[in-house]
Formats: sequence, C-alpha cells, structure tokens
Amino acid sequence: MNMLVKNNNSNFGNKGKMGLWQVVALAVGTMVGASIFSIFGLGARLAGPNLPLVFVFSGIVALLVAHSYAKLGSQIISDAGPIEFILKGMGDGLLTGALSILFWLTYVVSIALFAKGFASYLLPLLQIQPSSLISDITEVGVVLAFLVLGLLGSSAVGKVELVIVVIKLAILALFVVLGIWSIKPYLVTPSFAPTALTGSLNAIAIFFLSYMGFGLVTNASEHMQNPEKNVPRAIYLSIFIVSVVYILVSLVAVGNLTLPDLIKAQDNALAVAAEPFLGETGFLLISLGALFSIASALNATLFGGANVAYALAKDGELPQEFNRKLWFGSREGLYLTATLGIIFALMFNLNGIASITSGVFMVIYLFVLYSHWQLKDQYGGNPLIIVSGFLVVSAVFLLLLIYQWHTDRNSFYGTCIVLSGSLLLELVYRGITKRGFFQRELALVKRAK
Repeated sequence: MNMLVKNNNSNFGNKGKMGLWQVVALAVGTMVGASIFSIFGLGARLAGPNLPLVFVFSGIVALLVAHSYAKLGSQIISDAGPIEFILKGMGDGLLTGALSILFWLTYVVSIALFAKGFASYLLPLLQIQPSSLISDITEVGVVLAFLVLGLLGSSAVGKVELVIVVIKLAILALFVVLGIWSIKPYLVTPSFAPTALTGSLNAIAIFFLSYMGFGLVTNASEHMQNPEKNVPRAIYLSIFIVSVVYILVSLVAVGNLTLPDLIKAQDNALAVAAEPFLGETGFLLISLGALFSIASALNATLFGGANVAYALAKDGELPQEFNRKLWFGSREGLYLTATLGIIFALMFNLNGIASITSGVFMVIYLFVLYSHWQLKDQYGGNPLIIVSGFLVVSAVFLLLLIYQWHTDRNSFYGTCIVLSGSLLLELVYRGITKRGFFQRELALVKRAK
C-alpha cells in the first residue's frame, strides 16, 4: 500500500487540482444538503427549544472525530480516506474488507435520504398533495434523473460545487438576516426538563449526521493542492462554517414558529418557518434553496458512490483507485448504487433513513478512531482526544440504537442489516475470489505498468 501512496504523492502538482475553498465547498455542500433541509422537523420534535444546542454539541462530537481525520489525512494522501486509515491501522482482514463495503453503503443510504428530502420539498412547492405513491414516484424519478446525468459525465466538480454552495449559503444567510429580528426569546429558551434533555440527546445522536460531510475532504486528497496542509484546514473550516449556519438557522426557525407548527411541517419545516417573516416568498425561496441544495448533494453522492461500487464489485480494487476515469470505463457501479439507493428510499421513511445513515457513519468513525490510536506514534495525535472521541461516539451510537429500538424498529433492523450485510458480502467476496487487499494492490501495480 505504501508503494501506491508514494506513487500518487510523487505525481502531486497544483495544476488541475482543487484549491482549499473548492474542497471546503464540497464538504459544506454535502453537510448542508443532508439535514438542515431534510430532517429539521424531526429535530424540532425531539429537541424543541434546545435544537440550537443540539447543533452545538453535535459539532463538538464531530470535532473529536475530525482530529483523527485531520492528523491522518494530512499524511496519508489517498482518495480511500477512512478505509486507507483503517487498513494501515488494522491491516488486511475480513473486518477491513467489510468496512470498505460499509463505506460504500454510506453513499447508498445517503442517496435515499437525499431523494426523500427532495420529494418532501418539491411536492408542496408544486402544490401536489403528497401520497405514498406520488412520493415514491418522485423519489425514484429524481434518482433516475441524476443517473442519466451521471451517464453524461461531469467536469470541474470543485468549481461547480463552489458556486452551488455560495448560492445556497446566500439563501440561508438571507433567511437568518431577515428572520433574526423577529425571534421570540421564549421560543428558544433552553429547557432542562428530563423529557427535553432525553429528546435532545436523541437528537444529537441523529443530527451527528449533519456533520458527516467533513470526511469527504480526505476522499478528495489526491485531487487537492497542497493536501498536507489543506486537508486539516478544509476539515476544520467546513465544520466551523456549517456549525455557524446550523446554529443561526435553527435559532431563527425555532424562534419564529411554534413547535407544533414546526413538527406539523416535518420534512419541509424550514420552508414553513420562513413564512412568518417572508410570507409566501419565504416558502418559495427556501424550497428552491432546499431543492438546489439537496439535488447537488445527491448528484455528488451518487457520483462518488458509483465509483466506490465499481471498484468493489467489478475489479475488487482499493477505494484509493476510485478515480473519475473509471466512471466512463464502466457503468455497473452507477447502476448498482442508484438501484440500492432507490430500494432504501422506498423501504424506509425520511427519519428512519437519517438514523440508519448516522449509525453507519458512526461505525466507520469508531474504526478510524481505533486505527488512529494504533498509528498515533507514527502519525501523531492527542491520545486524550482520540480516547474521548471513541468513548463519546460509542455512547452516541448506543443511544441511537436504543432510540431506534423504542421508536422505529424498522430503522433498528435496517441498521443491523446494513452492518451485517457488509460483513456477509465481504465474506462471500473473499470466499469466491480468494483475494484480499494486498492481492488487489498487486493487481493495480501490474495494471499501472
């Protein structure tokens, strides 16, 4: 593996690479597209007036994990990102292979989340009464639309995403600037009642998903200018920017609309929250911003997930070789990722998919933290932060499973199926091909020659 990483590093130059802010845009674009539009209503139902605090504490948990991503990602320059870290920390084995498949499944489940979020904003905007059939058709349609777009290919991803992020952040900034003056303090006064605290803890477990996009920085490290410095910068900058956005937007939304109204709005709660101070124009503005935002996140996720699927399902390659040229060489990964994303969208509701996504990402984070502990003498890192991150994420993961068990058994079973399914797939894969990561690496070296 070191041979491959060194070869990649030796070819690094700034020409054609993404700059710092373009990479920050990729991470921010994915994070903002995930939860602030899609599952805001769920957060209001769980945390009530404590929702702004939920985003504060979720951001702190994200920073504990980000420490490991920043330390390892600044020195291990590989598009494999977390899988490369885990491979170096744990070595090759069934578990490492299963985690590589699980990493791909995070893309699949995220696509389902974005598809449902897109439908929840599009149908009210078009004044179409939502029903199970209409929602399902819309969800399938949006994934197929981006499937077709993917078949056409894409270029200048960083520059395009930067423009998209600037537009949607501008919409949210307008929402904050116009709405902050009409906040009713009693609506955002924190509650420390037992039920409120329990709901807030559950919300932290789910809204940890809100910060998952910072990991994409490490998956773009081979395409970055000066990755040794820019990987940590991009990770911390993206978390800071998104934290500020989440906290301010949640303050304005919760402070302008009563909780019953926010909860009633559910999936398009942010658009409804804009109506008190912007009227119908606010609903239209936020809805368009949501559609634009979620669509861009879905497109990027489908594109990345398809490359991962291609490498795993077709050639058995390491994730670090998921370069964009493969997109045009084979389309099996694109079809497979889109198909599974549609299946998850049809099987689970929006809140269920959000909690499954959070659970899957937490497992990846736990193994990255464990790997960092194993590698800390070689790559550096604060032992206290690593241990604290592992314990906190473990507690949040357990809390999420308990919440799923008591509120949505399908989500609990879905999380278990995804986790066990990745292990089973890798077991079958290795049993049939007799290949591990080392053998896949040798195949890559031969092909490179």
